[in-house]
Parts: sequence; structure tokens; C-alpha cells
Amino acid sequence: IQFNQAPVGCIRGTCLRTQVDISEGIPKQVTVHFCKQCERYLQPPATWMQCALESRELLALCLKKLKSSMTKVRLIDAGFLWTEPHSKRIKMKLTIQKEVMNGAILQQVFVVEFVVQYQMCDDCHRVEAKDFWKAVVQVRQKTVHKKTFYYLEQLILKHKLHQNALNIKEIHEGIDFYYGSKQHAQKMVDFLQCTVPCRSKTSQRLISHDIHSNTYNYKSTFSVEIVPVCKDNVVCLSPRLAQSLGNMGQVCVCVRVTSTIHLIDPRTLQIAEVDGNTYWRNPFSSLCNPRQLEEFIVMDIDIIRDQKLGAGAGMRSNKHTLADVWVQKTSEMDTSQQYHCRTFLGHLLNIGDLVMGFDFANSNINDEFLNQMNPHHVPDVVLIKKSYDRSRRVKRRNWKLQEMARDREGMDTDDERQYQDFLEDLEEDEALRKNVNIYRDASKIPVESDTDDDGAPRISLMEMLEELSLNDATGGEGADMMTD
Repeated sequence: IQFNQAPVGCIRGTCLRTQVDISEGIPKQVTVHFCKQCERYLQPPATWMQCALESRELLALCLKKLKSSMTKVRLIDAGFLWTEPHSKRIKMKLTIQKEVMNGAILQQVFVVEFVVQYQMCDDCHRVEAKDFWKAVVQVRQKTVHKKTFYYLEQLILKHKLHQNALNIKEIHEGIDFYYGSKQHAQKMVDFLQCTVPCRSKTSQRLISHDIHSNTYNYKSTFSVEIVPVCKDNVVCLSPRLAQSLGNMGQVCVCVRVTSTIHLIDPRTLQIAEVDGNTYWRNPFSSLCNPRQLEEFIVMDIDIIRDQKLGAGAGMRSNKHTLADVWVQKTSEMDTSQQYHCRTFLGHLLNIGDLVMGFDFANSNINDEFLNQMNPHHVPDVVLIKKSYDRSRRVKRRNWKLQEMARDREGMDTDDERQYQDFLEDLEEDEALRKNVNIYRDASKIPVESDTDDDGAPRISLMEMLEELSLNDATGGEGADMMTD
């Protein structure tokens, strides 16, 4: 009897494990799909997940692959086994239990190998195709200069809104952003409305329609029009708008364009801000473009200390100084023709300085509001900004800006000069560069000398960022590791 009981006990115990495989039916090799471009794993049927190696998310994704085959067993433990990261293999150690004959519970440990296969996800397909898009944001500004676009580019780079775009195409008078979803395009439109004065329109076109599932496939277009006014433009306001802004003069200078248009009256130093809604209700256009600015030399200057403003006047600028200036064109130095004007640049100008301005006296301007003004209230010259030696400024500029990767079409040869104008605006306007990431240019070593200091504004090292370089890590081109 003892001889017969021993085999039975043996079968119920250790020997039962040799005869019964409770992991039968569970695949020992499974395939998982991985997108190399975005580094995401496919969770069937159509969800792509971002999972790090040996993470909890990857463990859950792999177990879901085995869920249908493990309905008759109980999962006790699961964990990863180390594999070479480039082996395209993920090994998982599983511990399961199952009740077999006569109520005996067996526990078994085995390894499942997951083979990683490369498959491009739908989002990356659209990025690679470049022409496959669901929504486009068309940003336009009907001006000659692109200062607002350069400023907008830096804002987009700072907030990283260009990362969701499938393609960015620069065309005449604007730029197009292509997106794979309407939500990303709407996010860009909301950002533009918060950063620059603009208005937008939306339209959509039906691409296909499935009558069985009642689903529609649309392509959406968002048209964003930025106000056609840039920094350093001379504008003429309507009498109604000028009165609503504190009885300021109709002829004003745009000193900055951010989320609003910042205007200053060169005769009284009154300042005002015009938002997008106010502009489109009372539109005004630029009287001149940067190409029409002429160079003048200051012959005499008289600072105006105390000037009383009329009733209902708005705020005055504390950063500028009012002055009466007598100037002469550098192209007319052989004549005695001089012009008198009032300017807001009294804190910058001295006798003999060069200054850029717009000559109203010898210009033929076709503007509705300017033609209705009293000729005695129209200035002969409006001075815009002090002029410095551009070659010197470029030579000692030890900083740079990042640029968006985009397709360029129909580029004007004047773009380089306009970009240099924008860089000079950043140097001159501290409030403007607060919203821009400025990086130190390690490739340029400025050479300082006493003769080069012409008073041109600069950007301090405190305002510059260090550009990230992957070669700076230990073992690359950076400094050697210090050891004790």
C-alpha cells in the first residue's frame, strides 16, 4: 500500500508539474509595433502610447497583448528581464497559478519574448507627407515690412507652438501653418489673437462623406489678418479715434506692436494703445514705409521742459523727451534748406547726430484723414529714430535668434535688410525683447575699442541665454570630467 501511495503523492506534488503545463496556450513570442519617429508603441486597435523602457505603462501594454490567452490562469507577478536596448527584444518574466486535477494548485514561472517591429504611426505619416493636412492657418499682413512677422516668429518659438505643425510655408505677405487636426490649428489662432492685433475668419471644405457611418471629412482654413501697421510707421488717425484717445494729434508714430498698437504723438508726447477691435472699427493706414525714410542731420535742438496739455488729454510718455529740432537732409548739405519739427527723441539727439525721418513737405500722400487736416497742423518732417553705423553694430553683435524651419517661396532681396532692422529694434527696445529668447553667439567674439563706442544701444549678457548643445555632455566635445 505504501508503494502505491508514494507515486500518488508524487503526482500530486512535484511530478504533477512535469506532466501538466499550465502555460499552454499562452504565446511565448509576441510582436509589438513601435514608431521610430515619435518613439511610441501601438496599443490596438489604433492608439499610440509614449512608454519608456521597463516602465509601468509598457508593462501594461505588453500584458494586454496576452490578456485574451490568460483567461484560465491567475497572474501572480510580472516583471521585465534585462535586454540590450538595441536588440529589439523585450523579455517579461510571468508567474501564474492554475487549479488542476483533484483541486491541486500549480504555480509556474516562464518568460515571454516581445519582438519590436517598426511601424510608422498615422501622425508621422502626415508629417512625412507634408501635404496631408486637416487644417491650415493662413496669417497675412498687408505691409511692405515684415517686422511683425519676425516678432511673431520669436513668440512662436518661445512657446513651442510650431512643434505640432506638419509644414510651415512662407509666402508673399504672410505665412501658412499646416496641421493634422483642427484643434491644433484653433490653438494657434487663439495664440495669435492674444499676441498681435488681428481678426480671423474660418471656413471648411467637405472632402468625403461616409453615408453608412454618417461621418464627414473636412479640411478647415483659418484666415488671420494682422493689422497693417508696423513699428516706426507714421499713421494718421481719424478725428473721432484721436479724440477718443485723449484728444491726441492725428499724426502719430507707432513705437511698438505687441498685443496692441502703441502710438505716440510727436508734438505732445501723448501715448495711447489701440487694440485689434478698436482698429477694425476705426481703421487707419501707414503713411510711409521704411524705404521712404530719409536721413537728416541735427543742426540745432531745444529741449521743451514744461508743456501744458489741454483738457481731457491722455497719458504722457516718461521714457521720451520733447524737443524742437532744426534738421537738414544729408543729401542737401550743399543748400541752405532746413526743416523745423517737434520730436519725441530729445533724450537721444544732439547737434550733429544723424536721424531717420519722413519728409511730409516734399511728399505726395494720398490719405483720407490727412487730406482733411488743416495744413498748418501737418508737420514738415516727422523724425522716427536715431541713425547709427550699421556695419559697426553688426560687427560687435554677439547674440543671435533662433529661426523656424520653413519652406520659402518668392523671397524678396530686401529681406536681409528688414531682418537687420528687426535686430536693431530689439537692441533699442527693452520692452520688446522681454518676450524674445536671445541666445549668446559663441562663434562671434566682439572686439572692443574706444573708437567703436558711438552710443548705439546693446543687449547685456544678463539678457542672453546659452544655446543647448548636445556635444557639451561629458565624452563629447565639451570639457573633460574632473575626478578626484
